[in-house]
Amino acid sequence: MDNAELARQITVLQDTEAIKKLKAEYCDICDDDHNQDRIVSIFAENGIWEGKGIGRAEGHAEIRKLFKSFQDRISFSQHNVFNPRIEVHGNEAKAHWYFLGPFTFRKDNRQLWLAARYEDDYVKIDGTWKFKHLRAFGRMAAPYEEGWASKTKVDVFSNEL
Repeated sequence: MDNAELARQITVLQDTEAIKKLKAEYCDICDDDHNQDRIVSIFAENGIWEGKGIGRAEGHAEIRKLFKSFQDRISFSQHNVFNPRIEVHGNEAKAHWYFLGPFTFRKDNRQLWLAARYEDDYVKIDGTWKFKHLRAFGRMAAPYEEGWASKTKVDVFSNEL
């Protein structure tokens, strides 16, 4: 292996680790009461947050508004992501993650287990990785008391305060 190929592989490994840290930062922001100031710092200016059945926000102003709505509805969350599959191609990357976490919703102090799959696009801007397009696909919303095999239909984000 020549030096150029070795340098390319090291860059890919460094970028992959930076993307893992970015996703961890995203989880920390969500669990920091869905902090609107912090969330916009990790998205590209025209970045998109999209969740099937939850909503779509494009650009910092809309993402900030969406995270304020999460803050208004959610009193506790613990975002746990795992099984990353990250592909880096220069200054762009794609990743798939799985998510599982306990949540407490303010309305009726409702406790739920949520599971999802993330499909993310990233872009490196001035040497820093940012979210370009985060997509969340819900896989499960289960009442804590009943478990995920429950027949109870849970419509998480349509609940008004």
